Amino acid sequence: MSNHVIAIFGGAVSGAEAAAQLSERGFQVIVFEQNALPYGKIEDGLPKWHVRLRDKEEGRINEKMMHPNVTYVPNVKLGEDVVLEDVANNWGFSAVLLATGAWKDRPLPVEGVDEYINKGLYYQNPFIYWFNHYHEPDYDGQQYEIHDDAIVVGGGLASIDIVKALMMLSVKEKLHERGINTNVLELDRGIVKYLEKKEIRFEDLGIKGCTLYYRRRIKDMPLSPMDKSTPEKLAKAHEVQEKILNFAASKFLFKVAPLHVPVGKIVENDRLAGLVFQETKIEDGKVKAIEGSEKEVRSPLVISSIGSLPEPIPGIPMEWNMFVIDDEKYCQVEGYDNVFALGNAVTGRGNIKESRNHGKDISEAIIDRYLYDQQGLMEEAHRNKESVIAEEVAAIAEKLEALPAADSTKVAELYERVAMLQKGRGYTGNFEDWVRQHLPKRLEDIVGH
Repeated sequence: MSNHVIAIFGGAVSGAEAAAQLSERGFQVIVFEQNALPYGKIEDGLPKWHVRLRDKEEGRINEKMMHPNVTYVPNVKLGEDVVLEDVANNWGFSAVLLATGAWKDRPLPVEGVDEYINKGLYYQNPFIYWFNHYHEPDYDGQQYEIHDDAIVVGGGLASIDIVKALMMLSVKEKLHERGINTNVLELDRGIVKYLEKKEIRFEDLGIKGCTLYYRRRIKDMPLSPMDKSTPEKLAKAHEVQEKILNFAASKFLFKVAPLHVPVGKIVENDRLAGLVFQETKIEDGKVKAIEGSEKEVRSPLVISSIGSLPEPIPGIPMEWNMFVIDDEKYCQVEGYDNVFALGNAVTGRGNIKESRNHGKDISEAIIDRYLYDQQGLMEEAHRNKESVIAEEVAAIAEKLEALPAADSTKVAELYERVAMLQKGRGYTGNFEDWVRQHLPKRLEDIVGH
């Protein structure tokens, strides 16, 4: 085993894959996770109806964390519990890898609108966190109130999750009023299908339904890989986007308003009461606002789902809300010789590689697969992400192997520090036991689904 010890902050898909790659090469790896469990958005961002995918992906992470060269440290947040400059320069690590993901919501581009967060405005990440956990008997986090006729601003797969969740919860509430108890695991098969089985018309429930507002055309929505290499392939990609969205809308009964961008807010009684939208058009691939097309859209609830960004970490330079790197090949963070960023946190990085990994011809088979096997494609996306991380880590490992490792005394001191952190969090070193003790209560166990 090498005397090189590598710190990884973040234990989800990217961090776990980095740990696996390095541990297999003989490096000692210490994974610091800000939560009790290292599942990231698999647990807190992937809607809870994806039961099989969640369990499979978390199982893969567990296997990687239990490698003998990997040490796990839960409930340690970089920038709060430990300081990056200290960890990188004083602890004895050969390198620090940042796989902290993207948890900060991209701000809704309406001046002053964030003054009304939780007063008519929700953001995607905390909302889905609540949606995934509110059923747990010991859940003590923020509660969210659902309203019919909600506005969702977005356009990607995450925004589809938001409108699906809203529609499921609205239907569930109306059915409960009729003495019919259901849950999102049953409704995920399709609201229309469920209501038909109960011989209930959607119109009779008195639900207006939520509306998804998107600044581009439906065919431009980034809902599946897009091959733009030829006009024919681009046309096919556009066809895929439209089929995916139309299928989801017909299954879950939400509405879509493309070519609309929010430009203002409506405020009443110190609450957000809707948004002012401006119509848009697409010229030369760019979004152009149509002057004089502004209109008020009133709603008791607005949810913004326009993307996620990495959270700022003290000591890390950022540009355009992304970490700044000095060296493209190694993803080396500016200002550090031994700190490297992975995955979503790097400026302009990852998207290029993921696009290459996704560069398959789009066919009718892929259309059908997405429409009826969404979990299969999401699983494929995770494998592609792991492939990207594996390439990045291979380059970093090549660089590290040429550097002198810390001496055994420094490594021993490092592990003493780590042991103190583990003890302070109540972690005994048995990862399997820790997972069993901290795994949340699953909805499928509660309802016997």
